[in-house]
Formats: sequence, C-alpha cells, structure tokens
Amino acid sequence: DTIVRIYSMTKAVTTVAAMICYEQGCFQLDDPVARYLPAFADTPVWRGGALDDVESQTSPMTVRHLMTHTSGLTYGFMQTNVVDAAYRAAGIEFPGAGGTLAEWVDRLAALPLICQPGAQWNYSVSSDVLGRLVEVWSGQPLDVFLQANILAPLAMRDTGFHVAPANHGRLAACYAPTSGASMANVGARAKGSATPRPPGLKLQEASAVSRFRAPTTLFSGGGGLTGTITDYGRFCQMLLNRGELDGARILGRKTVEFMRLNQLPDNRDMAAMGQPVWSETSYEGIGFGLGFSVVLDPAAAKAACSAGEYAWGGAASTAFWVDPMEDIGVVFLTQLMPSSTYPIRRELRALVYQGLID
Repeated sequence: DTIVRIYSMTKAVTTVAAMICYEQGCFQLDDPVARYLPAFADTPVWRGGALDDVESQTSPMTVRHLMTHTSGLTYGFMQTNVVDAAYRAAGIEFPGAGGTLAEWVDRLAALPLICQPGAQWNYSVSSDVLGRLVEVWSGQPLDVFLQANILAPLAMRDTGFHVAPANHGRLAACYAPTSGASMANVGARAKGSATPRPPGLKLQEASAVSRFRAPTTLFSGGGGLTGTITDYGRFCQMLLNRGELDGARILGRKTVEFMRLNQLPDNRDMAAMGQPVWSETSYEGIGFGLGFSVVLDPAAAKAACSAGEYAWGGAASTAFWVDPMEDIGVVFLTQLMPSSTYPIRRELRALVYQGLID
C-alpha cells in the first residue's frame, strides 16, 4: 500500500478526464484551444533565434495537439533552447509553482511556442493545459472532477494531488544517482553484486519533507498525482476492459479504442516528427494516441511488445502499459529520478513477455 509519485503517469488520467468531457459534447478534438482559453489566441511561434524572434501561428493549436504533444509547447527542464529557459524564468515548471491552473495558463500563453502547432512531437506541459480545459468544460476544479468521475468510481482510494496526513507514513522516499554514479553502478547494486561499487544513489526527496504532503491549489494534470500500484492497476484494467471496471463505466468502448490509435500525421512515428529530446518511451516504431504512446512496429521499436500496445511512464522510473493483443496490463512503480537512470522498463518487458507461453 506504498504511495508513490506517479508524475507523468498523471497524463493518462487527465486525458481520460478530457475524453469524458468529449463524450458529454463539450468539445471536438480539432477545436482551437483558444476557443476555451483565449490567452492562447495570440501566442507567437519561436523561429529559432532570440526569444523575440517570432512569427504568428499558421494554424491554431487544437485540443488534439495537446493530447498528442504536438502543440508547440515544451518543458523548461529539457534546457535545449531559449524558450525552455523562458519557461524556467517565468516559473512555469512543476513542482513548486503556486496559484491556480487559470493563472498558470495565462503565464504560459505569453511565452512563444517552440514550433508551429502540429509540426513536431515535443514532450511538454500540454497535459497541464488539458487539465485546465477540463476545469473550463466541467466548471469544476480538476481535483474535484477527477475524484467524481474517475477516482471514486474506480475505487482508487489513495490517488490524489496530495497525501492525507493519516497516510504520510505510507509515502515513499525518492532517490537519484549520486554525482558521477553510472547506470552500471546502479544496476550492479540492484542485482546484489558483491563487487565493491560507489554508493550510486542519494536521497532526492525524503517522504517527511515531500511537497506532496501539503494540499495544493495548482493541480498539475501532467504530473501532480500520487497513488498506489493497486489504484493504477485498476485504472489500467479499466482501459484494458475498454472503459469499464466492476460495473463502473468511465468511457465508451469506441472512445477507448480510438484513443489507442496513432494520431500523428500520416501514421508517422515519433522519430519522424522532428527531433524529440525527451520521452518516456523510445521514438522509433512508436506513435502517439490520445494520452499514450502507441506501438506501431515492434521490430522498429526494438523491444518485446505488441503492435497496438499503449503506454507511458513517469519521471521517477514508473511505467505502465496495456497490451490488448495479449490481454494484459502492467504497472511498475519505483522512485528513482530520472527515468533514464536505469533501463528497468526494457528489462521488465523482457521478463513479462518471455513468461507468455500460451
């Protein structure tokens, strides 16, 4: 019953919330985001020079762009260009930002996009903007909407944007490599090597001082949830069941089937959609649906998997995938930052799929 930071595995939950609104007729996927969040109407597009070297959007950012990370938004932590730096300077990054999603969106919309909407796949704060849209469409704060429409119906009792005081003792600590520690060192310790190795890991966030112990007013739809493996397992089982679990219907069957289709233009994979610098999966042979990566070609992906499998992960090395072909869902939770520290996901896939013999 350990509670962990699921970080970007929040994105799938937020996208399901948005698709609940879609089924209620609140929007169409190709609606301009600015129709609901007017601050994005005049957001400029960076042309590659100084921060003020910008042009107008040639076509508007849409809700579909947000769900597929082709919106032109970015993450400041990637530190690859002046727009990333502007995100950090403006306090766009999570965690630690105060205020509300509405205030945060206004700050974000004042900064340039890194590319024209729809032109590239780029991991970003798109799901946080999507969370704000859920608030606009529903008229409720994101935490209230998730609780009423997903968490309570699925009996995900320990999932939320903060850990209640009664559960503080169940919150895991989070770790990171020490300076100079290599992936091999971490792996050797994980496998119980008797060979002397450098310590390898340090405490990244102690549970006693975690920001997740305190309530928040800024509900990050891209990375703000904590929860247990039981809770997220129920979420994945609902997806595997095509929208239903234990009599609770969250989404329609055809909606879930549509979400797990590749939504990138011309059925391209992420490798063909620009030069992504961060992802919770590989790029080759992997497309992107509505809220998840989608396997297009297992051979190109160079991993044991099935075509049509959909997945994502979180910054603390957590991961999930749902494989409709094999009728399995997998949830893996640990607390090791960043997710590129050790290739546990690839090793886990090999272990899971080598065990399928019937």
